[in-house]
Amino acid sequence: MNKKFYISTAIAYTSAKPHIGNTYEIVLADAIARFKRLDGYDVYFQTGTDEHGEKIEQKAKDEGILPQEYVDHIAGQIKDIWDLMNTSYDKFVRTTNKEHEKVVQKIFTKLYEQGDIYKGEYKGLYCVPCESFWTSSALVDGKCPDCGREVKEATEEAYFFKMSKYSKWLEEYIESHPHFIEPEARKNEIMNNFIKPGLQDLCVSRTSFKWGIPVTFDSDHVIYVWIDALSNYITFLGYDPDGSSEKFNQYWPCDIHLIGKDILRFHTIYWPIILHALGLELPKQIFGHPWLLFGSDKMSKSKGNIVYADDLVKEFGVDAVRYYMLHEMPFASDGTFTRELLIESINSNLANTLGNLVNRTIGMAEKYFTGVITNAEEKESIDEEFKNYIMDKKEKVFASIDTFHVADALDFTFDIFRRANKYIDETSPWVLAKDSSKENRLKTVLYNLMEAIRIGTVLLQAFLPDTAKKIFYQINTEETSFASINEFGKYKSGTKTNPKEVLFNRIEEKEC
Repeated sequence: MNKKFYISTAIAYTSAKPHIGNTYEIVLADAIARFKRLDGYDVYFQTGTDEHGEKIEQKAKDEGILPQEYVDHIAGQIKDIWDLMNTSYDKFVRTTNKEHEKVVQKIFTKLYEQGDIYKGEYKGLYCVPCESFWTSSALVDGKCPDCGREVKEATEEAYFFKMSKYSKWLEEYIESHPHFIEPEARKNEIMNNFIKPGLQDLCVSRTSFKWGIPVTFDSDHVIYVWIDALSNYITFLGYDPDGSSEKFNQYWPCDIHLIGKDILRFHTIYWPIILHALGLELPKQIFGHPWLLFGSDKMSKSKGNIVYADDLVKEFGVDAVRYYMLHEMPFASDGTFTRELLIESINSNLANTLGNLVNRTIGMAEKYFTGVITNAEEKESIDEEFKNYIMDKKEKVFASIDTFHVADALDFTFDIFRRANKYIDETSPWVLAKDSSKENRLKTVLYNLMEAIRIGTVLLQAFLPDTAKKIFYQINTEETSFASINEFGKYKSGTKTNPKEVLFNRIEEKEC
């Protein structure tokens, strides 16, 4: 049986249509999931929507519709964008799913009955948009430290989870599992700012609104987001306190939770402790990815700087947007989006480096050999260096994916295409074509180029799947598996290429 690989994203909150900063996470997860499938893993990739809470209830009221109608609409928008971006999730979950709600109730009851949840009263400062309580010392300039909005004083009967009971356990667990939270800077932030000072007990039920999962033994209360939403990673897999499914036993624990850095503490503090209290294994790794900023600002409606993926796709195409998201986001620091940078990226990397390489190579094959690629094996010293370079970059791609450095993996893939372009300049096929005695050398050069394109495109499938399909068609190969790039030379000699077509058009500045 293949090794399993379970990857999840945070579930998107159904308060509004997701912008490209939200969309980045699903595209990043998709690239990793696709790569792992190609590498022979049995992949389970889960994403979806978080659909309960006071903010949803209020928005639905403002629009004069029921909360379920409101979340149905927004969840539909989110799923449409995930599908538009060609993401290959195995399961799109919604927390208004009735089976999820039943299991969440069982989880809450189990934690209550074993003494991890108790009833009390909450007095504190509450941020409605973030649905978070804060102490006065945690505020920034008197406002919510997460979103910068006003907070209000709130007193409410609530059930609490005994986070404080597990504070020392979690600290020791993280210290003994150094890669549990990545990147390291995020781990240090969580440890130093939240865990080491000591954890406060966590409010896990609410009475001030009704749009949530009722507590079965106390109908005045609805189960709060921390147990409801976070449990999605196990409930939809088949976890049940009374006996879990075979699917759950097959895929849990999750190999990686991909989470935006702004909600990392919920997934690295609350979620591990809940799992531990349930007697379950923890995820192997939680990766707090950076933000995609608009220029130097975080995207927000109030700043009027929101950009949506579907608008960009209409103008530039799916793979151009995927490329930008995957390539321009560093591993640990925030990335930047501007229209100018997107256009520059399309022109320099997609149109020039990749598109021009494929177009030139097929064009030369058509011109000199009616499109037939033959390995005449008339080698020169430069060929060995060229092949070694290609294979070395291939290994670097695999190593980068293993540590989730996706931008680096994509860059190493494009290094293959860049090196192939340089090989054209070094070997000058147009000069060889003028000398009939160099015919076999010319055939060998074009074969080497075609094989380099094939190897690069096999890797490219995970990142730009539609573009990879187009290239495979043009170079006319079915050798598209990872096994086929273990050595240089699997492109079938004697293959006739299909007609070339432009992969990416250059965008002139005057057009934008």
